[in-house]
Amino acid sequence: METTKRAWTLGQLAQLLNGTLDGPADRLIVRPVPAGISDPAGITFAESPEYLSRAIRADVGAVLVARGTTSPGVATIQTDHPRAAFGRVLAMFQRPLPLAPGIHPTAVISPDAIISPTAMVGPYAVVERHATIGDGTKIYSFAYVGEGCSIGKNVTINPHAVLYQDVTVGDRSIIHAGAIVGADGFGFVWNGPDRAFRVKVPQVGTVEIGSDVEIGALTAVDRATAGSTVLGQGVKLDNLVQIGHNCKIGEHTVIAGQTAMGGSSEAGRRNDIGGHVAITDHVKVGDNVILAGRTGVTNDIDEPGPYWGTPARPMGMAKRIIAVMQRLPEMHRTIRDLENRLAKLEQKASDSEQPCK
Repeated sequence: METTKRAWTLGQLAQLLNGTLDGPADRLIVRPVPAGISDPAGITFAESPEYLSRAIRADVGAVLVARGTTSPGVATIQTDHPRAAFGRVLAMFQRPLPLAPGIHPTAVISPDAIISPTAMVGPYAVVERHATIGDGTKIYSFAYVGEGCSIGKNVTINPHAVLYQDVTVGDRSIIHAGAIVGADGFGFVWNGPDRAFRVKVPQVGTVEIGSDVEIGALTAVDRATAGSTVLGQGVKLDNLVQIGHNCKIGEHTVIAGQTAMGGSSEAGRRNDIGGHVAITDHVKVGDNVILAGRTGVTNDIDEPGPYWGTPARPMGMAKRIIAVMQRLPEMHRTIRDLENRLAKLEQKASDSEQPCK
């Protein structure tokens, strides 16, 4: 288990990032920081003069900048792509949660489970019968892997994540703490014509998760009523996302927090779905669609591009509608004025048509 902080000198970082150092090579960097944070031992990045000015004013230890950038008053490492270089720095400072090799003695493992010798299972984790866990997979403390689940290679199941029965997880996927995969879908029907009470519809399907998928903390992915709820390769779900029963999400689609997909709805490939979006059950969203935050999808979307509003409309139309809505009070006054003028004209015409006495 790693307990010491990671640190590199600027000289070492410049060499690792294939960059050009302008500053003291022996300065020690112990953490990445956001632009504008004062930290003599921190490193940040700047892709614009504005952010470089913030870093200089904040007295940060060093800044990753584009090649050819002059920056008096602050140490810099010039790179081809400062943002990408900062990503590499973040990865270097990342510390995994502690987990010892092998199976912890407090873990509860069914004798009918199949666990790779290179997998790791943490304290008080549970692995039920007929579950399989692949090479290099990490099951952290208090996680639950249910009966018949199939977990691929180099998967990470974080603390308190729960996989119900028959969940399939592809290689290199990550399921964060508190996520629930395979709970019952939300299915209820009235007991009969008298509608006295609701009856639960049994949920006997599965969840299929592709490779390189990431499921955020406290997110729920419901099992199918029958068949499968499917998350394609490379799908990324934020925290607090709800995926209903029998939903299907295409490859490399990302979904931000507090978004919900109703049962049997579909999202295509390479979609960007913002936060607080609601997708009605049985609705289909095509490929390469962008749904802005708080969009409500009530009908199928076939054409790629950005959408916004409730109901969802193409972004350009939605913005025009918002612009018109902002003028509604003025338009209402104009309409009332026109109605009053028209009424006066009609009254005047009516008076002129009266026969002379």
